[in-house]
Amino acid sequence: MIKEVQHDAEQRMKSALAVLEEDLAGLRTGRASAALVEKIMVNYYDIPTPLYQLAGITIPEPQQIAIRPYDPKTLKLIEKAILASDLGLTPNNDGTNIRLNLPPLTEERRKELVRLVGKRMEEAKVAIRNVRRSAIDDLREMEREKMISENDRDLAIDKIQELTDKYIAEVEEIGKRKQHEVMEV
Repeated sequence: MIKEVQHDAEQRMKSALAVLEEDLAGLRTGRASAALVEKIMVNYYDIPTPLYQLAGITIPEPQQIAIRPYDPKTLKLIEKAILASDLGLTPNNDGTNIRLNLPPLTEERRKELVRLVGKRMEEAKVAIRNVRRSAIDDLREMEREKMISENDRDLAIDKIQELTDKYIAEVEEIGKRKQHEVMEV
């Protein structure tokens, strides 16, 4: 039973970390990345569809993203979705492809992105701490119901705290790496 609680807590902490990595992959840095656009939702036959399912996304140059729709009829829909997104990029449509040129980030925008990375890191830490609290509550409940001893509960709580410390350190590492990437000129 204790192992189940610990395993569940670790899985939930891992998923909080995965959500953070996915969020940060979509943040614009100084260079082009397919992650910037692949999750943009395109209204395809009245069904919101992620861009990566409708087109091939390549990076021909460090400051450019090329999007080649699998179906040429979706070109206008993709262009419209990019304009509606919060990327602030203007698509260049040549009739078969869409090119997105990424302008260099201003110092002010870089600082704003670093603050956003910090905010996302804090959200991930809160999620991990909430998992810890939930697991500890489960362990205390098990002890109250005489399913485990007080000693077992204390050892399990220590293990949960170790997991929490490990995943919060990983959040810090991922965040620092992304902040450094954003500030790179």
